[in-house]
Amino acid sequence: MLRVAVVGSGPSGVYTAQGLVQQSQVPGVRVDVLDRLPCPYGLVRYGVAPDHEKIKSLQNNLRAVLEDERVRFLGGVRIGPDGLPAARLRELYHAVVYCVGAATDRHLGVPGEELAGSWSATEFVSWYSAHPDSVADGFVLGARSAVVIGVGNVAVDVTRILARGAAELSPTDMPQAALTALAASEVTEISMVGRRGPSQARFTTKELRELGALPDTEVIVDPRELELDPDYNEPSGLPAANRRNVEVLRGWAATPPRGAARRIRLRFFLRPVELLADSGEGDGRRVGAVRFERTVPDGHGGVTGTGRYEDIDAQLVLRSVGYRGVPLDGLPFDAEHGTVPHLAGRVVRDGAVAPGEYVAGWIKRGPTGVIGTNRPCAKETVTSLLEDAAMLVRRELPGDPLVALRAAGLTPVEWAGWQAIERAEAELGASLGRGVVKLPDWTSLLAAARTARS
Repeated sequence: MLRVAVVGSGPSGVYTAQGLVQQSQVPGVRVDVLDRLPCPYGLVRYGVAPDHEKIKSLQNNLRAVLEDERVRFLGGVRIGPDGLPAARLRELYHAVVYCVGAATDRHLGVPGEELAGSWSATEFVSWYSAHPDSVADGFVLGARSAVVIGVGNVAVDVTRILARGAAELSPTDMPQAALTALAASEVTEISMVGRRGPSQARFTTKELRELGALPDTEVIVDPRELELDPDYNEPSGLPAANRRNVEVLRGWAATPPRGAARRIRLRFFLRPVELLADSGEGDGRRVGAVRFERTVPDGHGGVTGTGRYEDIDAQLVLRSVGYRGVPLDGLPFDAEHGTVPHLAGRVVRDGAVAPGEYVAGWIKRGPTGVIGTNRPCAKETVTSLLEDAAMLVRRELPGDPLVALRAAGLTPVEWAGWQAIERAEAELGASLGRGVVKLPDWTSLLAAARTARS
């Protein structure tokens, strides 16, 4: 029997488990999918916006894999210095596949980034997605205008959530505290700003169009900024997705403002150079505006500064400039790219393949692609692992890893515990007159999981 640990239960981890148990060349594969959280699905649960029900329904496909009799979910298992050492995990399995994603954010690296009211978009997403590690609150408190720095899909998500009303968010699984805060929000001006042009923006057309469908909200685009893009007037050479984005933006640029209650301004060719403190009195220094430098295309796919500046008022700044992987206990790390060095998914240590250690997902390739991109990525890693299987199974294992985990003082949340969490979230929603509502913290999640054993 080939016994494999998959660390991480997001799409890359679940697709890895699926690839292992559905193949036919190596019989008797058993997979334990470990996660430090008591809940599975990774960013599908804690990263997909709550109003994107269709994408969130992907959980049903991931569930089918985790309910396979050859797969076992073990949540609440932390790997590293404050949990189970990676070296010990390696002893318990023939192979370990790390699918831990990219756990931190890239920084702007500009003065004032640390001011109160300046957050990474990931922190905001974690808050409205009820991630148990989220301790921040008060994002929108006292804010009238917001600046979202970045023009990818995450930037579009947080912009859209800021502009939605309580009636639209109440049917979602958003935690009650976040729903209450957003319902009371006074944010009416939202600027989403990119340092390059519309033809290079990373949002998808589907996400972009959703901004124009928000009730009592208008999207404002300055045609003069669009025309700075050399591909704007002649978009025929662009990829189809970028061409469609340009067409949507062109339509908004030609539409006069109609005086809606909320305004989303899409800005281009502006590079953040400083976050400016509010001049008002208070206990701490808070952001009051973002200073941008006007940029222009440099003719090589990048931009260059012009020395001309513009300040945009903002009491809330959300920085959405990309994710970054972090070093993992006991594994080599490429600090420049934020990934683990690998060869077709096999971990490479000191220039040589490390037997029995593998990576898949963002920690393997960097934070690129969409959810579906994880399928071929996982397939490549699974192929490498299966090629190594004959060598890996020669090593005798000490027994059921679950016994060893418990002996190490860990209390894994098994599938029955996760089902108990689901029941508790359904009950919470019913008590609030809503649908399913997520439990927002470690205490309530673990308390719910324990009911499966009582």
